[in-house]
Amino acid sequence: MRPLFRVVSLSLLGLVTLVRPAHADEPGTAAPSAPPSTDATPAEPFAFADFTWLTGNSRTTESPLSNSVFTFEFRADTSFTYDFANPSDDTIGGSSEIFRHNEVQLTQLGVGGDLHWKNVRGRLMTQFGLYSQTTPRNDASPARGQWQLADAFRYISEAYGGYHFDVLYGINVDAGIFMSYVGLFSYYQFDNWAYQPSYVSSNTPWFFNGIRIQIFTSDKLKIEPWIVNGWQSYGKFNSAPGLGLQILWRPTGSFVFIGNQYWGTDTLGVPDRFRIHTDDSIQVKYLEDQASFLSMAAFTLTIDAGCEWGGGVSCFGSSTAPAQYFLGAMAYNRLWFYHNLFALTFGIGGILNPGRYLVLLPPINGATAASGTPFFPESPGTDFKAWDTSLTFDWMPVQFVTFRVEYVHRQANVNYFSGSGGITPPGGNSGPPGSDVPGFTPDLRHFENRVTAALLVKI
Repeated sequence: MRPLFRVVSLSLLGLVTLVRPAHADEPGTAAPSAPPSTDATPAEPFAFADFTWLTGNSRTTESPLSNSVFTFEFRADTSFTYDFANPSDDTIGGSSEIFRHNEVQLTQLGVGGDLHWKNVRGRLMTQFGLYSQTTPRNDASPARGQWQLADAFRYISEAYGGYHFDVLYGINVDAGIFMSYVGLFSYYQFDNWAYQPSYVSSNTPWFFNGIRIQIFTSDKLKIEPWIVNGWQSYGKFNSAPGLGLQILWRPTGSFVFIGNQYWGTDTLGVPDRFRIHTDDSIQVKYLEDQASFLSMAAFTLTIDAGCEWGGGVSCFGSSTAPAQYFLGAMAYNRLWFYHNLFALTFGIGGILNPGRYLVLLPPINGATAASGTPFFPESPGTDFKAWDTSLTFDWMPVQFVTFRVEYVHRQANVNYFSGSGGITPPGGNSGPPGSDVPGFTPDLRHFENRVTAALLVKI
């Protein structure tokens, strides 16, 4: 689940993997055009071109409330979604971005910014609104041990401190909670081309809790190792940490490769089950002519692959260990019009996920990632296939505001989406989260169609 600077891979867990921009390459900063360095000082990484066109990257080019010590940041994401199934409990499941039907809801309110004093770094961004409730419920790690980790971090989306070393083109060492960028899109909707990302992004982690080291070997290449608690987890699922690596390469202002690789043990209570995942994307700007009505055009392609093995499952399946893997892809094409005042984005994607180990659990009777639910099992041998498509229209009157309208169709091979009867027992949740309720059966459907209108602000 996500905020920060977020392809077809040249390798899947083999050759060099290159994919997933976030939002600008340093949290809370934009990437305006800048002339090349003319002295011996290394050029600022990724400052040789304007990258505000990227999805997952903020399009703002200035910070009105900044000084030499702190750059203030404010974000607000308010939306209204109408689900054509018209669920009676107004609850939308299976998404990490949209949660309520036929209501105006504050999804995210973030206040914070970036500290920069000499070589000391820091970032804080709050998360009030629905994200403060929905993001922690998708993390099962707080069920192991004490101290209510989900509540401890509930209102924080990013929080870390670090130090910048003047080596090569810069090395940053940060510790705390930072964005993962597995899945290309940013945690913050303002930075993205679409409001509801496809499953590859929506079902993969938005944050990591641990340590990252950003190594800028040139003004066009970043190598970023991670040592984290686990796959979007406040604590560890087992005894081993999660390990990851991002490689971000921007050879020109119109062509971006980014790759994220991950290894961990992320099934709660099953320490001998291992997970690997590769997430690889390309973003290409193939047209720009600000004198024309069609002022710019770009596309993205993301491919993900991963699997789990051990603890009763295998990557490809056997007579004693069912297959448990993840294959997914998503593609988006965006057109900007009239000096980038308007934009139209078409997206499509899909996943195969036997074992459902990355499928978002519908919140039936208050179910969480830790509780599970008998109404939607996520055990080895269960199958899940899904695809989706979206059409998004944006009006961007100034660089700090986006008005967005989006239509989404999502479909699965099993009953997964909220139907008209809803997924909440009569009278509200009953018993332990996710538990069976006598006489109650959730209304789940194979598909959903919905429209979202949103007002997005970032200053």
